[in-house]
Amino acid sequence: MRTTPWRRRRVSDSPRPAGRGLSRLRRSGSLARRLVTIRPIHPIRTLRRRRPDGVRLLEPFDPAVVPVSPAPAGLVGAVPTVDDPDAPPTPIPLLPGEPTLRRRMYFALANACTLVSILLGMAAVMLSLAGEVQVAAALLLGCIIMDAVDGPLARKFGVASPFGAQMDSLADMCSFGIATPLVVFQAMSGELPNWAIGGACALMAVCAAIRLARFNVSPKDGRFFSGVPTTLAATVLAISTLVLADVNVVFAAGVAMLALMMVSGFPYAKLSQLRKVPAWLWPLPVVGLLIDIQVTFLVLVAAYLVSGPLLWAVHRRRAAVI
Repeated sequence: MRTTPWRRRRVSDSPRPAGRGLSRLRRSGSLARRLVTIRPIHPIRTLRRRRPDGVRLLEPFDPAVVPVSPAPAGLVGAVPTVDDPDAPPTPIPLLPGEPTLRRRMYFALANACTLVSILLGMAAVMLSLAGEVQVAAALLLGCIIMDAVDGPLARKFGVASPFGAQMDSLADMCSFGIATPLVVFQAMSGELPNWAIGGACALMAVCAAIRLARFNVSPKDGRFFSGVPTTLAATVLAISTLVLADVNVVFAAGVAMLALMMVSGFPYAKLSQLRKVPAWLWPLPVVGLLIDIQVTFLVLVAAYLVSGPLLWAVHRRRAAVI
């Protein structure tokens, strides 16, 4: 049988007939066919998709349409639009939900309490520097009342927002982390060395900042605080400034101890848990306050501070038994 010329062994430099390589690729299988076959590229192709029940679906797919992930809820409007990449960022909405006039008024009312707390803290600082320590301590109690009102108001009216939570935390730092230690410093000034007073008050400010930052990033528990809350620590110091006549080194040590308890991991019961206290115990602090307000106040504060380590020990013992 006669073979084709390109099947023979080449003995010369004559060129091979055109089409030999192409014919071999076409006879070699599907892979070669895909390599040599030129298909037109269409703007709309078919995309295979599988439903949850396993059925395959065919739907048109346009490569020009690129899916874009939605922006986070808290960052809507914070980035420039695609149409104008050089546009400045627009402020995010502070009030979540429908911005009706009534909801705006409720939102302004709740945040006005927070702003009043900041202003009262600044007034307490100025009055303490002017020598009016007792009045400054009374203004700190006003800060505590405003701090206890703004959150429930926002939740009651349905205008709670991340902005309000951050404002409340900053107001607590101004009123309880800065103003309260300054008022206490002015109250103890002249009674103790400045290094002892300043060290205890500085520790109070640092621990308040750590306590507030940790509270913002920690999961919330409806029964216990992790460490003494900043508001309660400020309440203790403000009342101490008002009722304690004798300020000595024990008071400075108590300020430092209170600051350390703020950043401790001991569980402290919230005020809502006081309803579980037996009814027969309620008359005791009332009678004690009528007899000697200073001693009763110190006993109540010491009992609350000791309750944290006791609860921690009880919980750890239960966990070891289980």
